This record gives sequence, C-alpha cells and structure tokens, in this order.
Amino acid sequence: MNWKNSSNKVGVIGAGAFGTAIANLLAHNTEVLLYTRDPEKAEQMQETGIFVGQQLAPNIAVTNALEDVAARCKTIFLLIPSHGLEELLSQLSPILNVDHMLIHGIKGLYIIPSPDAHPHTDHLQLTRKEVYTMSERMLQHTNIKQVGYIGGPNLAGELAQGLLAGIVVASTSSGVRETGKQLLASPQLTVDTHPDILGIELCGVLKNILAIGTGYLAGLGQGENARALLMSKGLIDMMQIGVAMGAHKQTFLTIAGVGDLIATCNSNLSRNYSIGYQLAQGQSLEEIQVKGQLMAEGVKTVMIIYSLARAYAMHLPVVEMVYKLLFESISAEEGIQQLMRLKSDT
Repeated sequence: MNWKNSSNKVGVIGAGAFGTAIANLLAHNTEVLLYTRDPEKAEQMQETGIFVGQQLAPNIAVTNALEDVAARCKTIFLLIPSHGLEELLSQLSPILNVDHMLIHGIKGLYIIPSPDAHPHTDHLQLTRKEVYTMSERMLQHTNIKQVGYIGGPNLAGELAQGLLAGIVVASTSSGVRETGKQLLASPQLTVDTHPDILGIELCGVLKNILAIGTGYLAGLGQGENARALLMSKGLIDMMQIGVAMGAHKQTFLTIAGVGDLIATCNSNLSRNYSIGYQLAQGQSLEEIQVKGQLMAEGVKTVMIIYSLARAYAMHLPVVEMVYKLLFESISAEEGIQQLMRLKSDT
C-alpha cells in the first residue's frame, strides 16, 4: 500500500514525549491524527504546531475526541503510561471493532490479584493466570483481533532529535508486523519485526527492574564494570522468567531485548534508573514518592516478578536484589555484597 496516498489516517493516542516523537516518525509516511484528552492542549498544539518541545509535522492533526480517532483511523498507536490503560480501554472498547488494529508501546504488567494478595509486601501471591501483558489485556477488554507492540532502544528524547534508533514491531499477525514496519520506516529508524509479541513485550517490562539496579550502582559511585555485571546477570533473569511465562529465549537477544536493556540501564533520563539512584543516596522509596514522583513502572514490576518467581520456584538473583533494595531497606554495603554474591543458573 502507498501510505502517503492513503485516505485513512493513522491514530496516535498519547501526546507525551514518546507519543509525539512516534507521531512525527509516522508522518513521514501517512497523515496522523494525534489525540490528547486535554482540550486546551489540543488547541495549543493545533495553533502553535509545537508540543513537549517538538515541532509537529504539517500532516499531523490534533484532536481531543476519541470517537474521532476510532472513526477516522483503522490503525491506532497507543503510547500512554501503563497506569492509564484501564480507563482508556473502557472508553475505547465501545467504539472499536474487529477491523481496528492496535499497536502499542506500553511497558507494564496488569494484575488481577488473588484474594490473599497484599501489594508492596512479601505476601503478594501471584500466578501466571493472574498476570497479563498489556497486549493480553487489550484483547481481553475489547473486541479487536489485531494487536502489535513496539519495543527497542528508542528513548523519546533521542527520537525527537532525529538521532538513530531501532524499533521492533512484534505481533502474532504478519499483517500487523508488515503494517507497522511500513508506517514507521524512516532514515533514522531501523525497523525489525518479530512474531514473539509476548517475549518482545516482556523485554520492555523486565529491563526496568535492571534499570533500578544500575541506577542504584551509579548512585553509589560504582562504574561501568559494576553496571555491566548487573546487566549481564540480569539478562539471564529476564530470559529465565520470560521462558517460564511462555516467551522464547532467543527473543531476549534482539534489539528490543539486550538493545533496550543497554539503552535504559545507562540513561539517567529513565525514571527507573532515577529511583535506584535516589535510593543509593539514602532516600526511602516512600520519600521519593512523597516528593511527587510517580511510581516508576519498574517498582510495580519488581513486586510482580518477585512473586511469580516464587510461584515458579525460580531463583532470580538480580530481581531478588532489587526487591530487597526497594522493600527491605537493605544498606548500601549489603546491596554491594548482594551484587558480588550474585550467582545465576545458566
């Protein structure tokens, strides 16, 4: 299909830094309808052509009406924080049909806790049937059949600057993979495709745990060697829990796996990295959150994966270390000792 001549716009829901950057990339190939739920922001963006420091491409229109997006766009990119997905799906579900295609970049896990679950404590008890990826939740909550996920080393700030990056379009549907690849193709972006959507999505989720750990090491003044040690052993954790959840081991060696891991774990722009850094500076998790910082997705992910690992009777040393840093308030010295004692089952 010649996307530039298509009369069908592509929708982007989420006008944050990442959503806006992706909208500009899509605008190389098609007309884009960018959604923000704030009417004032929508008007400002339409009038000035600038948002979150980014100049919008001329063929990007802005709306604050989800009905407009559903009516005019068969392919919709969802690029919002994970905590907003449930509300969004409740609004989207009545206006989507089986012809719609959803491609998202939401990094998180959704849980339906068991009756005896107690979040933030060692008593959280979960099994795989209570844990859903964002893609699984979309299929469960709507009548759509075509879902894709985009992952990879693609920090929003660098995308906005036009710097080189990579994206993996993952889906069990070859049609979704090919559509995503054609829409995102640009000189600054390597676009790969992959059928293991579960594995690619877990790559984006699990690396946030490791980013907390590398931020912690940076906050202690440790160097590249220590962070490389944590990342390499943490990658083994990612593979082991990923395979247990149903993903393929080799998926974690793609640019969405090891590539995104390297980018996020070395970026002080990452909220997960920042959490770890501040913990190393002597602040508690509660103090960090009181300062107004939203809980980074990796914090919730640590709780979920720590619980799942116990359900699988699986030893994940890096996950366990980060869990203890967050919820058992171990000292910096104990944290370092934990790191140096890490032994992974390969």
